[in-house]
Amino acid sequence: MAIDATRSDIVFGASGYIGTNLVELLLAEGRKVRASSRILEVLQGRGWKDAELCQADALDPASLDAALDGVDTAYYLVHSMAAGKSFPELDATAARNFAAAAARQGVRRIIYLGGLTPEDPRSLHLRSRQETGDILRDGNVPVTELRAGMIIGPGSAAWEVIRDLVNYLPVMVTPRWVFSRSTPIALANLLRYLADVPKHNETAGQIYDVACRDVLSYKEIMLRYGKLVGKRPVIIPVPVLTPQLSSYWLRLVTSVPTNVARALIGSLSQDVIARDRRLEALIPQELLGFDAAAAVALKADRQHAFPAHWAESAISCESFNPEYGYYAKQAQGSALTPASSADLWAFICQIGNGGDFFHARALWWLRRSLDWLVGGPSFRRRRRHPERLRVGDVVDAWRVIALEPEEKLTLLMEMVAPGAGVLEFRISDQGPERRVSIHAYWHPAGIWGLLYWYLTLPIHTLLFNGTARAIGKKSLRDNEA
Repeated sequence: MAIDATRSDIVFGASGYIGTNLVELLLAEGRKVRASSRILEVLQGRGWKDAELCQADALDPASLDAALDGVDTAYYLVHSMAAGKSFPELDATAARNFAAAAARQGVRRIIYLGGLTPEDPRSLHLRSRQETGDILRDGNVPVTELRAGMIIGPGSAAWEVIRDLVNYLPVMVTPRWVFSRSTPIALANLLRYLADVPKHNETAGQIYDVACRDVLSYKEIMLRYGKLVGKRPVIIPVPVLTPQLSSYWLRLVTSVPTNVARALIGSLSQDVIARDRRLEALIPQELLGFDAAAAVALKADRQHAFPAHWAESAISCESFNPEYGYYAKQAQGSALTPASSADLWAFICQIGNGGDFFHARALWWLRRSLDWLVGGPSFRRRRRHPERLRVGDVVDAWRVIALEPEEKLTLLMEMVAPGAGVLEFRISDQGPERRVSIHAYWHPAGIWGLLYWYLTLPIHTLLFNGTARAIGKKSLRDNEA
């Protein structure tokens, strides 16, 4: 049965890594696409003019019927790993809700992306992915499940963990999981399988393993990636260091969200190898080996040829460094104030005027001085206007890269530093008051970028809270004057 062109394909979980890339591919092929996420604003920031956007949550059954109305093929790409230890229960509930709603709305096929699993999976992550597929199959809509291991592409959580380990640690003391074997797959190959399986009737009700031909241990993967970026990490396996113990220190090293990284690490104690090659004959394509896939991923990163970088800011750094962490380290501070949004915005737009950054002037002067001494732009540039800002304006060692009047101002850090950073000021209503919040996103470059983050984190936390309070107080005072 051919895909019904009068009905939509819904990508459920379109704000995620695979979902975002899949929407791009389906739109490029002229498919009628509905993109769904729990947070509509994230999708609106993607710039998909030809996609229908909708807000839905698999844990909220009332939101699903409207999202699935008129849908031919539903790509189910959501998981709850970021929720912490309770994610298996949440995933099971979400799958039941989705399967029931898909049946009510007459969806023709569900395409589910699961994970490669050993015969007796021990990790919560792998068992949950398997259970989710089983629950979807218990419904009345035919399901095609693709099972993939590590996905090689910018933003893939497992790939970014590998990159962060190699980039940040010249010497690694690791558990025995470095000898576990995996069959990874290139992002482009996985997307092609996802896009094409609905076109084949015989794939309904089937489970397929998808992978490249390489069978590699995680140690081999790290060494091969290191060779591509000019690093030679020393890897020392230690029997007493279990995946559970390694997940605790991993949060210090990787920028991948902690709960996601912990769930992934827990699944590395067993081999996850593709045993089924049937889909290769049905959907022929050039399957990239690990080295080729990694080179393509680095090239895409270098050219910003991918959507949704810089957390959810959709901002890519101006000069690529292969050592930059894809996911950002984050810090923030906030304060409540009775000042109006208009007054707060007017005050925030004066940032950097005359060297005034609102709070802790001595610290700002010291940081700017260090930047100036190493040839950075601090003290060397003047604002275009003392009170008004527009995209592209420079503010000392920062550049305006986005603004939404009375809501958000986003600045790209251009100081000389071991990484790349973004500083964001936000204004939001909190009942009768407004909340001023300041968010920092830092993408470390190598071990020095990581050390820079942790050495400055205590200062940033105090600085942001103090700055938010100062903005609130001074906005009120200026308005009264």
